Amino acid sequence: MSSRSPGIRLLVVGLVAAVLTVPLLMVYMLVRDRESQSQAAQAAITAGWGGPQVVSGPVLAIPYLRDETITEGAGNQAVTRTRQVRAELYLSPAAQTVRTAIEPEKRSYSIYSSVIYRARLDGTARFRLPDELAVDGVRRDRLLLDEAELRFGVSDPRGLQQDARVTAGRAPVALQPGKGVASSGNSGFYGKLAWDGAPIEVAWSYDLRGSHGIALVPRGGETRWEVTSPWPHPSFGGEFLPDKREVGDSGFSATFGVTNLALGQALAVTADPGPPQLFQPGDGYPMAPAMTDRTAASVGGPSMAASIALTDPVDLYSRVDRSVKYGFLFIGFTFLALLMFDVVGGARVATAEYLLTGAGLVLFFVLLLAFAEVIGFTWAYLLASAAIIALLTAYSAAVLQSRRRAGFIGALLVSLYATIYVLLSLEAYSLVVGSVLLFAALAGVMYATRNVDWSNVGQTGEAQD
Repeated sequence: MSSRSPGIRLLVVGLVAAVLTVPLLMVYMLVRDRESQSQAAQAAITAGWGGPQVVSGPVLAIPYLRDETITEGAGNQAVTRTRQVRAELYLSPAAQTVRTAIEPEKRSYSIYSSVIYRARLDGTARFRLPDELAVDGVRRDRLLLDEAELRFGVSDPRGLQQDARVTAGRAPVALQPGKGVASSGNSGFYGKLAWDGAPIEVAWSYDLRGSHGIALVPRGGETRWEVTSPWPHPSFGGEFLPDKREVGDSGFSATFGVTNLALGQALAVTADPGPPQLFQPGDGYPMAPAMTDRTAASVGGPSMAASIALTDPVDLYSRVDRSVKYGFLFIGFTFLALLMFDVVGGARVATAEYLLTGAGLVLFFVLLLAFAEVIGFTWAYLLASAAIIALLTAYSAAVLQSRRRAGFIGALLVSLYATIYVLLSLEAYSLVVGSVLLFAALAGVMYATRNVDWSNVGQTGEAQD
């Protein structure tokens, strides 16, 4: 290739770099595939234990009778009549306090791991019937108070244990499975409560198993949620962040305070708010429970929630993914250095040698992914970069026929890999730093090639021959 003009050489190098985008895209898809396998392995770890939990309650579901007008027939034969139908009024507590102690544990499956936990939940709630029900179609004298039910929502009831206890006015409440609240997909547990309408204090406690995280859907005039855990890496999400929080190496504690003014919900409603929509699979937060047909028929819009995810501080797949996106910089800078030796220094670099060098640069990302799954991202980055730097430096010594030039290539690769690692760590300033470095590189190339005659065919090669 040295007998061609510098412009032709630049064009050929550009085409080789463009061809290398195909294996780079294949590596990118490989990262996605391994991430999918990791998620499948985590699902296998948590199968039968309990998934991300969305909890809510207690809520008093009070049956009532209301009049419904229906029209039968058509035209002159239409007949209108009124009938009584049964519906439910959902009464939230005037005030409640929820305490949650989370005990996390890491479990492994092959090379993958996942976070599971046991949580102890307990709390108190105070219910009172409003003097005037500001709900259309609901009359106080038609409330069937003696058929009321206390309902607790748990999105994945597989995690419920047998030690659940509920008392109302210090009297124990017999609990049964099912009939949770709509925000948990109508799953959970409930107990019948023959209520006389007087203010009543409810206390409860239960153990819950889950994985990855937990979310609370606050209900009532005032909700206070106190959470403690020895897990040192919590991620707070949802519509409500904690008023106070302390996070350290020994764990975290957080306190949330939410009022019904912030929720925008009355204490008594006829449509139970549905599942929260802020959680999505795969983002590290609890997932919203599926909305069943029964839930959809009774909800009054999505709920708002506060969530806590037990995250891993190093998400290796996202970091490897970002590394692959910098692959064009690895290839571009290395090819640029070889091209400068080819055009300015008079070295003979064949097209196949550019391809082999590019193959080594692409192989770095495969090594990084493979090692990161076993020994972690940082050590994998050091090991993979050291292997590729040693390989390409030795190969450059043969291609450029100069140890000094090969040393320059090696120093360039060390600087490049170190810079990319810094950029991966500086999420907020990576664009600024990267832009400045690219500007400096472009200025250096312009200076080095300021006297090159890009249209002069073959003079460098002929002079050497």
